Amino acid sequence: MSTPLRHGWTTGACATAATTAAYTALLTGDFPDPVEIVLPKGRRPAFTLAREELTGDAAMAAVVKDAGDDPDVTHGALISATVRHGAPGGGVAFAAGPGVGTVTKPGLPLDVGEPAINPVPRRMMREHIAEVAARHGGTGDVIVEISVEHGEELARKTWNPRLGILGGLSILGTTGVVVPYSCSAWIDSIRRGIDVARAAGRRHVAGCTGSTSEKVAAELYGLPEDALLDMGDFAGAVLKYLRRHPVPRLTVAGGIGKLSKLADGHLDLHSGRSQVNPGMLAEIVRSAGGDEALAGRVLAANTALHALRLCQEAGLPLGDLIAERARLTAVGVLREAPVAVDVVVIDRAGAIVGRAG
Repeated sequence: MSTPLRHGWTTGACATAATTAAYTALLTGDFPDPVEIVLPKGRRPAFTLAREELTGDAAMAAVVKDAGDDPDVTHGALISATVRHGAPGGGVAFAAGPGVGTVTKPGLPLDVGEPAINPVPRRMMREHIAEVAARHGGTGDVIVEISVEHGEELARKTWNPRLGILGGLSILGTTGVVVPYSCSAWIDSIRRGIDVARAAGRRHVAGCTGSTSEKVAAELYGLPEDALLDMGDFAGAVLKYLRRHPVPRLTVAGGIGKLSKLADGHLDLHSGRSQVNPGMLAEIVRSAGGDEALAGRVLAANTALHALRLCQEAGLPLGDLIAERARLTAVGVLREAPVAVDVVVIDRAGAIVGRAG
């Protein structure tokens, strides 16, 4: 019998734990060790501190990232938070310490010049700072500097340099939990999910690339939990299994980056095995009547989301056009299977930016 793969913790969860411990020490003089945090879905992991340091005006705490059984480049990295008092009324300000990148190009969920600390980890840290402040009489006005030991070196093994995130890693995570990446296990789960939906008599299922698109599809169509397929990057696995075991209707829902890959004919949407094709996006713009200047800007865009924003400003519905091409890819894989397909494209915030079918 195979042993279940062990889950781990995201860089965002580790940074939140380190921040919570550091701010507690700044207010009380004592570091909680282990330090417990609350993740977005309610889990309450505890983290042992690897380092701690308290000076007159700052506190630093660090934890070692445990990615579980996932082959994560940041597994074993030392993630630290240094917390200082900020200006009264200033709230929480974030800074990139050594090993954390800075955003230098548009198209990401952070403004140019911002530390590469993604929105959900920022929210988690703000919430925990507010809780510590309420418990120990603080104001919550702090500067939080996040660092990752050897982060700049580790970042060279990621897509950060290509995305314009320079100087180190990104602090990531939407749930706080790292799900071990096992292709065979994930694909088997997709197949079992389709089997369960068919057995329950479901006539409409949704293959979703992540938790945000899953929420959008569920709310848009009123789908029950057993009709939602955690597709992840494996669009091909969903389509090929439905070809042999059809359900009358399939919704494919996901972010514009991944679905632009599907529109380009890729069935494995993982960043290590397929990339967004700016040339294809520019060709879509031209075929839809966009001028050569817009096509050129799209060709030079940093991300698919950046290309979308450029087209929105020009009044060209790139999201809908990507959705239609992705739908045609899906229909081609399904062949003659009696499955009607529609596609829903979202941005990082979960707003629908394209539909087809």
